[in-house]
Amino acid sequence: MSPAFIETIGLAAAVLTTLCWIPQAVRTIRTRDTRAISLVTQAAFTTGVGLWLVYGLLLGSVPLIAANGVSFILVATILALKIRFG
Repeated sequence: MSPAFIETIGLAAAVLTTLCWIPQAVRTIRTRDTRAISLVTQAAFTTGVGLWLVYGLLLGSVPLIAANGVSFILVATILALKIRFG
């Protein structure tokens, strides 16, 4: 497979897995309802996404940087709301 095709697959995956967090973040921001969100799970996931972002930066991988940069903002926002509103 060509490197361009492989990058395209990575970008498509990045777009889909990043966009899936937008509805949850918007709902959580609007309602401030975080009762159904596990603090431990959200904290672990946010840390994991942050580490993927660092990994992508170290590799210089645009799909990893883009997806995890946006995802980190979204999941960190949800985590912050969970900490603030319980």
